[in-house]
Amino acid sequence: MHDAIKSLFRPVHPEFPRHDLSLLFFAVGIGFLAAVGALIFRSLIELMQFAFWPDGMGFVDQVRAAPWWQILLIPALGGLVAGPVITFFVPEARGPGVPEVILSVTTRQSTIRHRVTFLKGLITSLLLACGASVGREGPIVQIGSSVGSSVAQLFDLSPELRRLCLACGAAAGISATFNAPITGAVFAMEIILMNIEVAYISHIVIASITGSVFSRLFWGDFPAFEIIDFKMDTYLQIFGYLLLGLLAGLISIIFVRAIYASENLFTRLPVPRWLTPALGGLLLGLLALYLPQVMGVGYDTVNAALSDTLPLQLGLILLGAKLVATAICIGSGMSGGIFAPSLYLGATLGTGLGYALSMLWPGLQVHPAFFALAGMGAVVSGTTLAPITAIVTIFELTLHPQIILPLMVSCISATLVVRLLFGVSAYEMKLLRRGINIVRGHDVSILRDLCVRDFMRHTVPKLTLKTCLEDIVAEMSTSPYPHFVVEDDEHRLAGVLSLRDVREALLYFDDLKESLIAADLMSSQVTTITSQDDMEKAMHLFEAHPFSMFPVVDSENHVVGILTKDDLLKAYDQKVLKDRVLSVRSPREGQSGSSCRQ
Repeated sequence: MHDAIKSLFRPVHPEFPRHDLSLLFFAVGIGFLAAVGALIFRSLIELMQFAFWPDGMGFVDQVRAAPWWQILLIPALGGLVAGPVITFFVPEARGPGVPEVILSVTTRQSTIRHRVTFLKGLITSLLLACGASVGREGPIVQIGSSVGSSVAQLFDLSPELRRLCLACGAAAGISATFNAPITGAVFAMEIILMNIEVAYISHIVIASITGSVFSRLFWGDFPAFEIIDFKMDTYLQIFGYLLLGLLAGLISIIFVRAIYASENLFTRLPVPRWLTPALGGLLLGLLALYLPQVMGVGYDTVNAALSDTLPLQLGLILLGAKLVATAICIGSGMSGGIFAPSLYLGATLGTGLGYALSMLWPGLQVHPAFFALAGMGAVVSGTTLAPITAIVTIFELTLHPQIILPLMVSCISATLVVRLLFGVSAYEMKLLRRGINIVRGHDVSILRDLCVRDFMRHTVPKLTLKTCLEDIVAEMSTSPYPHFVVEDDEHRLAGVLSLRDVREALLYFDDLKESLIAADLMSSQVTTITSQDDMEKAMHLFEAHPFSMFPVVDSENHVVGILTKDDLLKAYDQKVLKDRVLSVRSPREGQSGSSCRQ
């Protein structure tokens, strides 16, 4: 009887309970520690703001109450302190922190240098307190990810579980910032990891919930932005939200291009690199003399847009001014994120379009605040190319189901505009400028020096054009491959035949086994690759086409081998492992081997 009762609770998979339960404890612990880090970061910003600026109801009021010389000097002095630290100690801290986290996942086995995280958090809190026009979400993601990475390294977890722990930390950090646990989880999965085992999603969600709960215990159950009672009076407004998404996509492209154009400009200036953040702070102060709303994360202006108290003309002016201010700050080498500025740009863009539509089309009953809310999601979607994160973020702030359809229209259209006209997100752009190309969570640029000839399979399963169905089935029953290369009489590639192509013919096998041949069944439109191509090109081909194999051909279209997805992943894993081993040896020891480009 005792054995029968125990059998009821015996797991189907013997390794599941202990392993899975321990990971849940890891998720809760990482969520708690990441939330603590996020709260310390926010507290530092508030503490220094009240130390540097006069008293006021909000940060904008504090800046308005300050004398002109203080508005000029404080951002410049903040940049003067931050510049040498970033230049000489943590150059990785320059700009948003999210690309660094993505890079650690793809190429560094999910390990993060703790000095980078500590100094980035400290420097960014100083810059934000001084009024830098950047976001605090990037550093918080880096803080949370560092916590997860540290815990994983402490317990010597596998690389796959280190990725999970890092994602748990990032999710908890975002969740603690916005009081939005779903947003934190989706952010980690869509932006940081890009791909993950389905079984691990629950752990990321639990870490995110833990971060949100602890944040609410400390700060209270208050949303990050003004809550509005969203409604859509007529479905004709969908066209307005579509227009909003298209404009948001264009603004996103201009925003990202402005950031990196500013970076190019500051790099060319005949001044030391460590001094450019101070120069950027001085330019920001000049702009803030006339428009103090451009300083800081800008949540005061966002809330004004959501409460319908932001005038049309001021909203449009602030749209351009905030874009310039953020481009100056990040381009000059300051540390900070782009998530909050994207929300700001979306709110001001939505307000402007909402007022314009209400004047041009009074019967549409447009509410500028509703368009401001949708615009926030649309610009975030355009700059990050993460529409699901953007939609979930705005929905979680309102919890109104009616907002889903307008959000989907505006966010997806913004994403499509950026994909078609620009191609990459702000985070991907930073990595691309460093020669790093990320595709679905992999740095494919490290495959650039690997040749197809070194990883292709020379054993090629072949058929002729005239091979009958009976012989095809016989070959397939003994071959380890699910596909065959079909050659013509001159042994040139004519097509590819797979099990899928033969499946329907098998229903009439007895009638067609001798009359049906490979030429009737094969796919003649074949994507090929040459042995001289690099494996990065192969990665892009596998991403663009739903095939598991490509024939490798020579200049005369003779098949010399095949390359499978397994071969590609093997090459990637070997390269990552080799680079990681060589990174701990001297540069002289590590310089060996041939290049595909030689």
